[in-house]
Amino acid sequence: MKANEAHTKGVVVVTGASAGLGRSIAREFAENGYDVALLARGEDGLKAAKAEVEAVGQRAVYFTVDVADATAVERAAEETEKLLGPITVWVNNAMNSVFSPIKQMQPDEFKRVTEVTYLGQVYGTLAALKRMQPRNKGVIVLVGSALAYRGIPLQSAYCGAKHAIQGFFDSLRAELLHDKTEVRATMVQLPAMNTTQFGFVKSRLPNKPKPMGKIYQPEVAARAILYAAENDRREIYVGYPTVQAILGDKLLPELGDWVLAKTGFEGQQTSIPDDPNRPNNLWATIPGDHGAHGTFETEATDESPQLWLSMHKKELLSTAVAVGAVLLGRMALTKWFGHNGHSKMEANTITPKNDIRQSYTF
Repeated sequence: MKANEAHTKGVVVVTGASAGLGRSIAREFAENGYDVALLARGEDGLKAAKAEVEAVGQRAVYFTVDVADATAVERAAEETEKLLGPITVWVNNAMNSVFSPIKQMQPDEFKRVTEVTYLGQVYGTLAALKRMQPRNKGVIVLVGSALAYRGIPLQSAYCGAKHAIQGFFDSLRAELLHDKTEVRATMVQLPAMNTTQFGFVKSRLPNKPKPMGKIYQPEVAARAILYAAENDRREIYVGYPTVQAILGDKLLPELGDWVLAKTGFEGQQTSIPDDPNRPNNLWATIPGDHGAHGTFETEATDESPQLWLSMHKKELLSTAVAVGAVLLGRMALTKWFGHNGHSKMEANTITPKNDIRQSYTF
């Protein structure tokens, strides 16, 4: 047995682990007893993420990997199992985006975003399946978005990639069920988050890009992803805006088109002019350790009542059933005792009256 192996719940691989949500995911799993393999392009952030995992007593390794390279992803998976042991959970989190009107997008930009955001999850899934299926156990988490269902303006490449992930996930689930395997796949649909991506992505917007709508801290999503890995749930929505966007698109997609045409352009920009020549991470990394959080600290919330209800729905349902059974039982007893008590009261009341009348008569 390898050193510290007895003290781990398993081994998790996190892609896009150097910054933003991936950084929070790595910390969340480490704090809950997992050893972590960190995959990303930025070595500065990977080193810092490794130190954070080790600071809570878990083992960590990192690999400078572009998830658009299937061979590199496969090699990282192989090395992970040599160094840490069998992969228990694989979290496909890496992403990239371009903020731009479609009419200004370039073909190579669509290709790059698709390769990272969509094919990166496909390649990660293939590497995970190769190891999990022979063992007949393991969990693959695909990180989605409300935008996997409802596309928005100015992020066409990203929305298209997230839609593709959703279709891939449906196919994967059906095949796993057909194979009767214990390997699970789950997808977590996310809201707008305060991560580093808004300062990293390529943008043609006049002002700095921002998350649209209510903003959540990445730790909220990280908790949901850990929960998805440890509980048998097909899909988890994070935050009420995610629920609203997905259900709204299913019921009234035309209304969504109209609302986003009116609000989607200004809603994704701050009032601060952006530098069109600032560095972006579409093709290469931005050096440095950037952490997990973006620049929207004062606007972001670290709580989601909707997610709490979703994560505790079994307990809440059990409690509701128990309370309902008690109430029904009380109603039945009240009705039974009330009916019998009333009959006895009538008997005790009527007889004396008759007796009294008889006494007066005679």
